[in-house]
Amino acid sequence: MTSDNTLDDEDTFKILIATDIHLGYLEKDAIRGNDTFTTFDEILKCAKEKQVDFILLGGDLFHENKPSRRCLYSCISLLRKYCMGDTPILFDVLSDQAVNFSTSKFPWVNYQDENINISIPVFSVHGNHDDPTGADGLCALDILSSAGLINHFGRSQSVERIEISPVLLQKGKTKLALYGIGSIPDERLYRMFVNNQVTMLRPKEDQDLWFNLFTIHQNRSKHGATNYIPEQFLDDFLNLVVWGHEHECLIEPRRNEQQLFYVTQPGSSVATSLSPGEAAKKHIGLLRIKGRKMNMEKIPLNTVRQFFIQDLVLAEHPDLFSPDMPKVNQKVEAFCQEKVEAMLEEAERERIGCPLTPEKPLIRLRVDYSGGFEAFNATRFSQRFVEQVANPKDVIHFIRQKEYKAKVEEDNVDFGQLMSQSTTEGLRVEDLVKEYFKTAEKTMQLSLLTEQGMGKAVQEFVDKEEKDAIEELIRYQLEKTQRHLQQRGVMTEEEIDQEIRSFRETKKGTAEEEDEVQEAFKRAKAHRLERDDLPDDLDLSDGSDFTMDIDEDSTPAPPPRGRGRGSRGGRGRGQTTARRGRVAAEPKPAGRGRSQKASVVNTSQSRNIMDAFQAAPQRSSRGSVPAKSYNDEVIGSPYLVLCSRASSSSSSSRQGSQSQSQAFKGVTFDDDDDEVRVSCEIAGIRLL
Repeated sequence: MTSDNTLDDEDTFKILIATDIHLGYLEKDAIRGNDTFTTFDEILKCAKEKQVDFILLGGDLFHENKPSRRCLYSCISLLRKYCMGDTPILFDVLSDQAVNFSTSKFPWVNYQDENINISIPVFSVHGNHDDPTGADGLCALDILSSAGLINHFGRSQSVERIEISPVLLQKGKTKLALYGIGSIPDERLYRMFVNNQVTMLRPKEDQDLWFNLFTIHQNRSKHGATNYIPEQFLDDFLNLVVWGHEHECLIEPRRNEQQLFYVTQPGSSVATSLSPGEAAKKHIGLLRIKGRKMNMEKIPLNTVRQFFIQDLVLAEHPDLFSPDMPKVNQKVEAFCQEKVEAMLEEAERERIGCPLTPEKPLIRLRVDYSGGFEAFNATRFSQRFVEQVANPKDVIHFIRQKEYKAKVEEDNVDFGQLMSQSTTEGLRVEDLVKEYFKTAEKTMQLSLLTEQGMGKAVQEFVDKEEKDAIEELIRYQLEKTQRHLQQRGVMTEEEIDQEIRSFRETKKGTAEEEDEVQEAFKRAKAHRLERDDLPDDLDLSDGSDFTMDIDEDSTPAPPPRGRGRGSRGGRGRGQTTARRGRVAAEPKPAGRGRSQKASVVNTSQSRNIMDAFQAAPQRSSRGSVPAKSYNDEVIGSPYLVLCSRASSSSSSSRQGSQSQSQAFKGVTFDDDDDEVRVSCEIAGIRLL
């Protein structure tokens, strides 16, 4: 085994690679609330101990688009603790930093700022959880960037064309071109790649001497026709691709035989769903680059909570129990208890000798009770393990495959393959909605909304908990269709039906359809901001949901003056700002007719997707808002040698068959959640 000292010299880049840290995930949970912060502390501590040149993050540093004060405080504290210091930086930036960091008010790398001392620079792209939003297009990474704690790169502001300009770094004789692109809706980016609207710029001089490293945060596995980014779309001059967004840890570089570059997928550092892909051991990577050679060292994370998952098909154990057996439920329950206890014993054995590993593991037993069996009380069963597991509310989960097959026959929709266990792992609600309306009977087709718009609205509801996304999409499209009908002057019912169908078909697959969806989401966010504008003394710390009693006929009260926190944050010594302490809020839709003095009532159940549909016709209409081929490959010493290849144009990288990989995508919600079935049922609403 070669020691680190023989690998590291003045020509070797040492880069710590991590993705999908999801700071703040379940931060209000009594057991798991500190998990993400503890693991982030371990990652940064490892970077300091390994004396890396810089840290590269592949997106989703935060779990929420608007992280809590506690989450921001913990992140800033950890970055200051490990990344600030007097240790000299041994590499130089050769590219035009005004281009690399054009969206920042401080367009240079943070370690070159004479006002702060940085010992470990952090370079990061944004992910889909912490993407820029709002009128100013800001995200949490921009806050850290303006504070000089990270370098936010790879951000594109254009929706028509993307030019990816690399950050050119040099250490000794090694030249590194660092490319990056933050999260963009997969369908849009897919379309831009197909239309040759994505360009990766290269240095003019000595192109064959640069090691090209690319960081991307998109779907890697295929979940729809255009709902992913095939590896073949990427340029073939790349040497290594760091792929974020996918949570399954596949950190060992794998070669793409068509494009001849390598792909590493570090995965997430926390389990955000109880699905098989999250059960793999979590790692980060220490990447060494010297010239055009690279070496990836896997570093296991010791502070990650253990996660064990098993599937149990009752029909596969006829020797133990059958549906007509007396007291079969008690026998099945006892058998499930044995399975859970076995997983707990395995977790305890693995935890011995690892004091940093949390004491209580995550346990999930998925029970398929098809074949005439009945489900027992899962809540009562889970209570037996309250003191032993970190997820006492959902230790066991029942699934019944025959229910899916029966529904397929009833609706004449072929979900057999979609809902099978082999393909459900990376399934998204959006795909189910599209598939449903693609194969449903004519009487169940949408008459007003498009399948793509409905799918995105449901996905927004599920992924980002944007509770008003569906309602706002319905309302916005209804208003727009009504205006269109008025302009056309149609009168009879048949003319109205024909005009609505024609109006709907002309928008499908166009930029207008995408604009309508985004406009509806803006309205939903504005609605959420109104609800979030509550008094500071309102205690919602228990995490319970609440509803507001809305008086439709009341006149909106004037907004609060904003006195207090943040009103003077813009004054700083040595510089002036155009705005003092106030950030221009997004324009709110007119005509809401909401009372600012809304009463708050605690409820025992969360608002579900059906509420969004039921609430739509009950409110008055809102006003509109303005709108390569290698030579001989050598694996020598600890390095994988990337020999020089013949030059080729970037357009050739997009030729050849597209990858049809069905690899698991762990970033989605648990594949067994009832939301998948519920979304299919409620999406069949017919609106006229």
